[in-house]
Amino acid sequence: MKILSFADTRFPIERANGVQTMQTCHALATGGHEVTLLVRPDTATPAREACTFYGLEPSPLLHIHAIPTAGATPLRRARMLWEGLRRALSGSFDVVFTRDLGLAALISRLPAGRRPGLVYESHGIAPIVSAEMPRLLGRPDLTPSLSKLRRLDRREAIVWRSADAYVTITQALADDLTARYGPRDRVFVVPDGTVVSAPGPVRPTDETDRPVVAAYAGHLYPWKGIDVFVQALAHTADVHGLIVGGHPGEADLARVQALVTTLGLSDRVTITGLLEPTKVAVTLNAADILVLPNTHSAISDRYTSPLKLFEYLTRARAIVASDLPSIREVLTDEDTAVLVPAGDAQALAAALTRLAGDRPLRERLGTAARALAPDYSWRRRAERLEPALTAAVRR
Repeated sequence: MKILSFADTRFPIERANGVQTMQTCHALATGGHEVTLLVRPDTATPAREACTFYGLEPSPLLHIHAIPTAGATPLRRARMLWEGLRRALSGSFDVVFTRDLGLAALISRLPAGRRPGLVYESHGIAPIVSAEMPRLLGRPDLTPSLSKLRRLDRREAIVWRSADAYVTITQALADDLTARYGPRDRVFVVPDGTVVSAPGPVRPTDETDRPVVAAYAGHLYPWKGIDVFVQALAHTADVHGLIVGGHPGEADLARVQALVTTLGLSDRVTITGLLEPTKVAVTLNAADILVLPNTHSAISDRYTSPLKLFEYLTRARAIVASDLPSIREVLTDEDTAVLVPAGDAQALAAALTRLAGDRPLRERLGTAARALAPDYSWRRRAERLEPALTAAVRR
């Protein structure tokens, strides 16, 4: 099958969306499909090679085409959409696979006989996400207009009705889309994935002089719960914190550093700063407990399939996570993780203290979590996508 994938972002990119896009396309190519990925050029000098950046072997069936863009943001966006549409209509592809709502809406409006099959991958209901993000990011200046929200809602409705196959990353998102726009056929729930590498060495049984380390990996946005994690550490006696992430060009890093200082935790919390994807797993090997402290929002509650969660599974460490519907689609309380109320620093601190003092419990939870990992590999994700791609081609 010849697949056109489209991601209107600079590439490679350090964010989770870049990892997810690259790993998914690479897994589809490894599975025998010919995949062409359209992206924007890398902004680094010299430009980075994508496979090297993401730690992947080159595949002869994966072609990454960077589309030159220039000018103001609207012009760059128009250029990318035009190129995506032009290639979709070139007759060279069996199916278009994208999480870009704008391109999917353009293709959806075309007669089915004039275009390839369309598979849209949804990571959230656009008008809800757009309305929530300014609050979650602490950026009220980004509050969308009512007309923009209506426009996004119309696009969602068009793609929901017209895409030949529809992929969501959680069952909760599929349920919400059905409730909002009505039932449809060919909806596939396909969670994100991870590289199932060998777990790192565990702490030696006789080691007593090193403090227990709880780690978080990812971006430092407030809605990810990183502030709750730092506050929880302040309520523990001996647990040390490891924060793997922190973009130097964003205000979130300075905010978290200031919170660490204010709470007097500078001697107990290490912030690595931004790391390349290939270095994250090795860094997490220093942890005894891994933390996923998302706060309440529609995105966290129902739309998120966090890459860090699946990375955590591979590490064979005890996981403490927020008790949210999206997280419960993967983890089970007291079986594969300890789940705590979202946004509750005291409850998170109690869970960390409990796990720090109970090594057998940490080992049992880590072993159970690791057993889930193979079902969330990128190869397994590609296998889950196969029925959607096939349905779109056979529409």
